Parts: sequence; structure tokens; C-alpha cells
Amino acid sequence: PMTRLPLLVLLWMATGLAGAADLLHPGEAFKPSARAIDGQTVEVRFAIADGYYLYRDKFRFSVEPEGVILGVPAVPKGKEKMDETFGKVEVFYREVLIRVPVERNSSGILPLTLQITSQGCADLGVCYPPQKQPVSVQLPDPSSPVSPVESDESGRIARLLSNATLWWIAASFFGFG
Repeated sequence: PMTRLPLLVLLWMATGLAGAADLLHPGEAFKPSARAIDGQTVEVRFAIADGYYLYRDKFRFSVEPEGVILGVPAVPKGKEKMDETFGKVEVFYREVLIRVPVERNSSGILPLTLQITSQGCADLGVCYPPQKQPVSVQLPDPSSPVSPVESDESGRIARLLSNATLWWIAASFFGFG
């Protein structure tokens, strides 16, 4: 009976380690990206893998080059969760969009590198230490007119329809679904 105990402990440890091997690397579980909304606003998007979440109050932002100042990020309300470590917290599943104002000291196109710190966990109960991930974005000149983002499908459709005939518009709605 006593010889079985170490065997059971080893078996339990091996199954626990096998579960840990299934965890995603934090860079895969929490993927940040950024795009310019206008000449003074960056939208940061985190794609969050299924079975993972990010803490709302753990986001921190810094920027390069020096001399550029970030305003207070607009972080949306998260989903309330009772956390074993931190108590009652707000978290994000699937995705979160955060708007970060940028105080500029120059005109023209402004290339930036945001250093984004975040912290998240897997639903399995494993939490990651805070992660610092860089994302690059170019802000347009604040004095230039804002154009719709090319990758936005609704923006492309709006541009297509802006000069179309009534017949073409009606026919296109059947094609768009």
C-alpha cells in the first residue's frame, strides 16, 4: 500500500504536466494589434483565444519615440468574474478594443511602437505573469482628412455604392446577402 503512494503522486504529477503542455504560449493566447483611428488616436485590439481571458485592470501602455505622450486609455467595461487570486475582477473573453489618445508634438506621419503590458489566464486555472508585447502603428498627419480604413469591408462597400446607379445598388444587395 505505501509503495503505491509515490506511484500515484508521480501519475498525478504527470497528468498535471500533460495539461500544462496543452496551454498556449501567451503570445498566441493574447494577440495584440493596433491601427490608427485618426491622427491622435490608436485602437488596440486583443484577440483572445477560446478558454482564455485578460484582466481589465492590468493593461499598461508606453510608447516610443520619446516625446510622444499617451493620454488615458478608454478601456471598456469587462465581464465580472470571481477570481481565486484577485477576488472580484473584470475580465475580457474573445476580444477587447481599447482606444489610446496620443498627444503629438509634431505634424506629419508619426510612426509609433506601443509597448502593451497585459495579464491573463487560462480557464484551466493557470495564470500568466504580466506580458509586455510591442505593436507598431503609423498615425496619419492630424491635419489631413480621415479616410475610411481600407481593410474595413463596410467602408469598401460604401465607396463602391457612392457612385453607383440605382439598378446596380439594388442588384448588389442580392450579392452582399
